[in-house]
Amino acid sequence: MAGRKSAEKKSTGKIQKAVIVEKKKAKKRVETFSLYIYRVLKQVHPDTGISNRSMSVMNSFINDIFEKISLESTKLLKYSKKHTLTSKEVQTAVKLILPGELSKHAVSEGTKAVTKFTS
Repeated sequence: MAGRKSAEKKSTGKIQKAVIVEKKKAKKRVETFSLYIYRVLKQVHPDTGISNRSMSVMNSFINDIFEKISLESTKLLKYSKKHTLTSKEVQTAVKLILPGELSKHAVSEGTKAVTKFTS
């Protein structure tokens, strides 16, 4: 049977068999945006796929943008001497980080998502 080993022990001249059961280590879960990237890709281009390498690049990109937005949002909180992060700080951070038209689209999509979630 897999996961079991038998070991022999000597005690007072007699041989005893002990069964040692190895515990399987649970895999550490890694959180990625892969599922969400794939869903959006299928919404935009249903017949297009994505390689593992491209998925890794996209995941790194999203993590990087998320980190930049969160850092900028916390800076804005410190400047305003507040303790609560609201959508206003996130919107302002997005406007500061993303260039021109991209920030406008990001803010409108974010607002639409929050409205859909709350209703």
